[in-house]
Amino acid sequence: MAPDSTNVNFIGLAFTLFMGVLSISLPRRVAFVPVFLTLCYITLGQVINVGGLHFTMMRVLLLFGWIGLLARHELNSVKLNAIDKVFVLWVASGFAVYIFRELTWEAVQNRLGFAYNAFGGYFLFRFLLRDFNEVNRALKIIAIVIVPLALGMVLERATGRNLFAIFGGVSSLTAIRDGQFRCQGSFADPILAGTFGATLVPLFVSPWFNGMTGRLVTATGIAAASVITVLSHSSGPGMAYLFGIVGLAAWPFRARMGTVRWTLLIGVVSLHLIMKAPVYALIGRLSELIGGTGYHRVEVIDAAVKHFGEWWLSGTGYTAHWGPLVLPSHPESIDITNQYIFEGVNGGLVTMLLFIAVIAFAFHGVGKSLKANEIAPLGVRLHIWALGAALFAHAMSFLSIAYFDQLVLAWYFLLALIATATESYSDWATPTGTGDTECESGQPVT
Repeated sequence: MAPDSTNVNFIGLAFTLFMGVLSISLPRRVAFVPVFLTLCYITLGQVINVGGLHFTMMRVLLLFGWIGLLARHELNSVKLNAIDKVFVLWVASGFAVYIFRELTWEAVQNRLGFAYNAFGGYFLFRFLLRDFNEVNRALKIIAIVIVPLALGMVLERATGRNLFAIFGGVSSLTAIRDGQFRCQGSFADPILAGTFGATLVPLFVSPWFNGMTGRLVTATGIAAASVITVLSHSSGPGMAYLFGIVGLAAWPFRARMGTVRWTLLIGVVSLHLIMKAPVYALIGRLSELIGGTGYHRVEVIDAAVKHFGEWWLSGTGYTAHWGPLVLPSHPESIDITNQYIFEGVNGGLVTMLLFIAVIAFAFHGVGKSLKANEIAPLGVRLHIWALGAALFAHAMSFLSIAYFDQLVLAWYFLLALIATATESYSDWATPTGTGDTECESGQPVT
């Protein structure tokens, strides 16, 4: 397919239009479902070109979602908080710096797509999911939504063929590493698919406290997400899975997280001072134990440090001389498998720091929400903590991969949930009457 051509088959178009109608007609609290279904099941190979602007089916669904918000007059109920504001600053910086550096129409197209995905996805979820009841219900639905994706990857593992190839954008033949199939489902790469599953796992803790049905949903969601992670046969998602579990397991230390953070920081600095190699070389050592290409992750970080003067002000469009792994599709660039460095290369040091600030404000939001709800039932507090555990999994995953395709929207989804928790969870004691908010005994909160 030519870069500027339209590629949509009947199945993809019919599915997208049906999801679009649903996103407009469904009640607000479940209008996110068509968007998430499209995220899971339509590849980026389905695309409509309009004047050089590429509208994947995911972008089309975002448009439908906003039309639904406008039609229901639901754009005046969300107050911007600190997470929202720093998110806007990050997108604005990444947009402006890249364009001013390149000064080409292609750069404008690239950044318009970036801003459309970021603002369209993040704020759509912010407007659609507004309180604990709605977020809790959303996570139960997602636990079921990902089951067919997991089953599709099981079939891919059994046959070596990816059924999502009918939509284009992914290979029909499953990649193999060390004699193992690396399944990817609808995602552009096995690592992205696995990371999607791994970072969802902590979120499925929340429904556990909603009685027997909630426990079944939790078990289903964790099982499906775990299958997606394992079948990707990638070390990065495996580590993200582990970090999510570590985040959940840190619950007993929640009152001492300040001490934990300072201890970790001092430990990292101490290791850096006493090691012969930089502390980030440990990523390569870990890769030697569990497999993967951790050595390349180390090379990317090392190259970014050595070439700091080339990108700190406004990023750089040329990194081919940084290392041996040049992208065949972009011979001017190496494969930057680090989201933090990717932000710097695209938008300079300011954009990188704003991206880190988004994560920092999100962590702060989790802590703020947890403190505001310290007398809430255990289920509510663990739900908030699980948002932080999922955020931790993403933050660590960013050290080994730069996000693209549908996974970007899953990241914005989590940020929106955390922003909602920061803004509205303090009124947990006055549920909307749906009966979704329940404590550890399975009884509704009163």
